[in-house]
Amino acid sequence: MERGRRQDADLRAALVAEVRRLAKGHSHELVPANVGIELTRAKVEPLVRGFFARAEQDVVLATLEKSVVYVTSETIESIILKHRWDRSRWDLANMYLLGVGAKMLGKKAARIVGMSEETTCYVSPDYFAEDGDPFADFIVHEAAHIFHNCKRRTIGLRETRTKEWLLDIEFRKRETFAYSCEAYARIVARARNPAERRELAAEYGSKLRISAERVDPAEVASIVAEAASARNGWKAILARCAPATKPRSAVAIPREMSVAGGRAGGASTGG
Repeated sequence: MERGRRQDADLRAALVAEVRRLAKGHSHELVPANVGIELTRAKVEPLVRGFFARAEQDVVLATLEKSVVYVTSETIESIILKHRWDRSRWDLANMYLLGVGAKMLGKKAARIVGMSEETTCYVSPDYFAEDGDPFADFIVHEAAHIFHNCKRRTIGLRETRTKEWLLDIEFRKRETFAYSCEAYARIVARARNPAERRELAAEYGSKLRISAERVDPAEVASIVAEAASARNGWKAILARCAPATKPRSAVAIPREMSVAGGRAGGASTGG
């Protein structure tokens, strides 16, 4: 056991050293000093108010508002040393290297700018870059993944045999759900009335914005359009992404990890 612990510590230290070597001389987008719980809460509150009963909203918000960790030069070493999953440490190291514009760990390294595990959203400082996409918000995207990553009892909500996760999302539609939430959240934030929501949804669907390798862009556009025309757009998204059959037991569902990336028209820049 002691040898195993030493080996793990050596591997983590080696990964930190290599990341620091590759990142030397590079820098990432500046994370504003006032970024914190208030920004995250403002981003996720519309989702929580739309998806959950009033009695549960404050509990869910308290979890999500503290969920975001920015992968920066100040946090990357601690993330690598403390994270329990080997694959995730590797992916997060590459997220950091991508963010600073450095060579990544391997030619096949995933080009991601966000990743969710359980109740934590890891976000690249690229979030604060001007990427030109008015429908992009990968804090919202990653927060949406928490809804199917986290069990209700984990945050103190009542759990039943058929309600184990915060939201029951069809496994194959989890990215579709996250992209739909992301786009609709931006529409809600920008529109002043229902008519403008429908106009913005049509604008969103008029252009290919997501890589077809991850989801069906036409399906996402259809869901967003339906949400923009619904009384409660969030419930419309949930209905389109819900499983057709009863949820499986929590025991049968593996640890979930989601990553953001796969924008259309170039390298991954969000979502």
